[in-house]
Amino acid sequence: MAKKKDNTIIYKCSSCNYTQPRWLGRCPECGEWNSFVEHISDEKRTNLLTGVNSLVSRAKPIPLFSVNPMEGSRLSTGIDEFDRVLGGGAMKRSAILIGGEPGIGKSTLLLQATAKITEKFPSLRVLYVSGEESAAQIRARADRLGLTNSVKNGNIELLCTTRLTDIEAALDNVNPIFVVIDSIQTVYSSDAGIVPGTVNQLKFCANELISWVKERDSVMILSAHVTKEGQIAGPKSLEHMVDTVVSFEKNDEQVRFLRAQKNRFGSVDELGIFAMTETGLCPIEDPSSLFITRRTEEIPAGVASVPVFEGSRVFLVEIQALTVPAKASLSRVYSDKIDSARVSRVAAVLEKRVGLRFSDQDLYINVAGGVRLTESAIDAALAVALYSARTDLSVPEGTALVGELSLAGEIRPVNRLKQRIKAANTLGYSSVFAPEKEDGVVFVKDIKSLIKSIFQ
Repeated sequence: MAKKKDNTIIYKCSSCNYTQPRWLGRCPECGEWNSFVEHISDEKRTNLLTGVNSLVSRAKPIPLFSVNPMEGSRLSTGIDEFDRVLGGGAMKRSAILIGGEPGIGKSTLLLQATAKITEKFPSLRVLYVSGEESAAQIRARADRLGLTNSVKNGNIELLCTTRLTDIEAALDNVNPIFVVIDSIQTVYSSDAGIVPGTVNQLKFCANELISWVKERDSVMILSAHVTKEGQIAGPKSLEHMVDTVVSFEKNDEQVRFLRAQKNRFGSVDELGIFAMTETGLCPIEDPSSLFITRRTEEIPAGVASVPVFEGSRVFLVEIQALTVPAKASLSRVYSDKIDSARVSRVAAVLEKRVGLRFSDQDLYINVAGGVRLTESAIDAALAVALYSARTDLSVPEGTALVGELSLAGEIRPVNRLKQRIKAANTLGYSSVFAPEKEDGVVFVKDIKSLIKSIFQ
């Protein structure tokens, strides 16, 4: 016996909502002509408020030129560093997944964003859904963060539940412009089982919520748990389903880094920097102060500075290196802020082209401030830091280095060199070593000439 399909096609009058199993030219209820629109009736899902089957308009193709480009406009969260990471604000009709360690400040950031949005758009409503905390706990956090005035305007709706059906009913009833789901791992639906956090639950619930926001001029942010390795928990398809994936990192108890791992509507190179204070997460106005150590004495050996780009901003970052004799027959590289393979490659080039042995040394690499560096422009500074640590010779004060190191020992040019030089000069670096002939630059063509210019 053939299985009965759950979805059936019905026709609904756009004037009086009269439904009919087949299309009619004229509505028998209100008399309107050509008013019937095709819908899909899902027998499995019913509206909690009315108890009747939900109706979904059948998707039909439309001409591209008829699409209004303003439907993709952005919504500012009111937090500049957050907007920077999102590409200038959250794109409407988009879903954002934000992950981070427990206690890093995800809920604090999202609660601050809801308050800022209600201040900017007092006539619009936002919905904060929590499956982990009670309403009293969230209100206490809002008072602690100084958001009492934003709460009193009544535009922040709070829903503490883990049931998907309750969330969907609240979304249809409130119709918010900004939605926070904290967290997606706690949401469950009986259609996907009774245990929250499973692969089927995450995929099913996330798909239902994302489908809702795609049909409305709203923004939805899904908070997510992370594994011990720092990866977002759950199936990888969860990251594919959303439009933007943002990670929250920290280098100590005070500083937080916000970085986009995926962004369909902007760059993934921007870095948002916050300081955790008693009043919540506050953007850091001068990030360079985090990465450069101000010293009154001589610079120690193994330290080199490099101007790096993070999105549209230039930071001066201090790379620190330490070399010690290997405790075993095989040397190791200890580096979590710079890829260990890059460190090994730069050390191998130094050993081959300069004649300084590193194969019997354990290499320790650190970046002041805890920022993670990935661009190739740091190669020259990394090489000088390693050479300085191995020979115990200090880099002269006020020296910055920039350039990519090839396997042949050449120092290769990097992009946007003028902006890097300007940033270094602004922070008091008088000598900038680079592979291009520019004003205020000491030209170097290979690793040998670089080492000779600095240490001899």
